Amino acid sequence: MSEIEDAMEDWDMDDLPEGEDSQLEWWDFDDHAEMVGAVAGDVAFIIESALDARGDALLALPVSDEAMPVLEALAEKQIKWKYVTIIPTHDFLVPVDDPRSKVKKLAELFLTRGARVLPLAPEHDDYHMAGAAADARLQDTKWPLDLVWLGMGADGSTAGIMESADMEEALDGPPEKRAIGLLPDDGDTPLVTLTKAAICEARTVVVMLKGAGAQAGLEQVIDDGATGMTPIGRVFADLAVPVDIYVEN
Repeated sequence: MSEIEDAMEDWDMDDLPEGEDSQLEWWDFDDHAEMVGAVAGDVAFIIESALDARGDALLALPVSDEAMPVLEALAEKQIKWKYVTIIPTHDFLVPVDDPRSKVKKLAELFLTRGARVLPLAPEHDDYHMAGAAADARLQDTKWPLDLVWLGMGADGSTAGIMESADMEEALDGPPEKRAIGLLPDDGDTPLVTLTKAAICEARTVVVMLKGAGAQAGLEQVIDDGATGMTPIGRVFADLAVPVDIYVEN
C-alpha cells in the first residue's frame, strides 16, 4: 500500500466541509519508474474507493507524453473497468483517427479493458457548438467527477484552458457549465475543455509535474491565489478538495 493509500484509508471525501481550502499533498520522486508506479497505484486506489462507495467511477484523464506511461500502467490494474467511465480533460476538434485525438488513445488503453470512454470533442465545424454538445453530454453523466488529473503548461495552462478569447468563460463562466469550446490565441486547432467549475466540483484532483522549475512555478501561482493570472493558478484558488501533486525531480 502506497503512502497516499495509507493516508486515505479511512478518509471519506464526502465529509470535506464546503468552503474549506484544498488539502495539498506534495510527493517528490527521483526515479521515473517509481513515480509512474506510485501515481498509477494511487489513481487505481481512488477508482476502487469510488467503486466501493458508489458502485461506479467517473474520471477525467489527460493524454500527453508525460501521462502515457502512467496511463499504460493504470490500464494493467485489475479493476472492475466496466463500472468506470473515462473522459479526456480536453481534446482537439479533429477526427478520431487523427494522431492528435486524445479520446482515441484513451479508448485504445481502456475501452479494451471494458471501461466506458466518452468523447469530449464531437466533430463539429463550430467550436462553440462543439463545446455546447460536450456540455450537454456531461450533463447526462453521474456527476461529479471522482478524479480530475491535471497537468501544467509552461504558460500556466491546464486541462486545455489557455490564453484565448474563450479563457474567461472557461474559468468564470456559468457554474453549471461543465465544458466549453476554445480557440487558442495562436490560431491552433480548436478544442473542447472542462471548465474550472467542473474541475473544482471533482472529489479529488491529481497533478503531475516534471522538474524543480515546474514545482516552483506551481508553488508561486498557488501563493498568488485569486490575484494570479494563469489558468492553473485560478483553478487552484477555488479548489476545496484533496489535491495530490507528484513531482519528478
